[in-house]
Amino acid sequence: MMRKRIGPEDPAEADFCAFVRARTPALQRTAFLLTGDRHLAEDLVQDALARTHRALHRLADEGHFEAYTRTAMYHLHIRRWRRTRLAESLPGELADLAQPDSDHAGRVDLRISLHRALAQLTRRQRAVLVLRFFEDRTEAEAADLLSCSVGTIKSQTSKALARLRTVAPELLPAAEPKGGSR
Repeated sequence: MMRKRIGPEDPAEADFCAFVRARTPALQRTAFLLTGDRHLAEDLVQDALARTHRALHRLADEGHFEAYTRTAMYHLHIRRWRRTRLAESLPGELADLAQPDSDHAGRVDLRISLHRALAQLTRRQRAVLVLRFFEDRTEAEAADLLSCSVGTIKSQTSKALARLRTVAPELLPAAEPKGGSR
């Protein structure tokens, strides 16, 4: 079986370059939520895009670059987690970044709390929460992307949310619907 030669004049290459330019910021936001670190997120996106480019000859006809790249990101993220299993933490104190007495300060404090809380979850739990709540995926879609069962998605979601309630109770008012009743 002979592989298609991909070069600068190839339309598939041009489509892929356009995809990279247009979607890299969104991919990096998702990767940051997965990793909790800007530099690791950039590496994750770069590795996933490299994998997508290597599969370009298979993807050229359908043009499913984003789905392939996101799946590669989740798989790479889980693989790194399995390989390292190192504890993660945010360096230093970030509370002095917020300016007191402003609405912006409240959002910054909430964001810092969220990042600290997410850093205390396992990589798999973070991946599940990002897929379910940030990307609004169904349990079945998340299970398919992470190559696990729907039951695993349900249990990891439950464990992750319970952990978030424990480590960051200040996030609970932000998650409750407006009006105070549940």
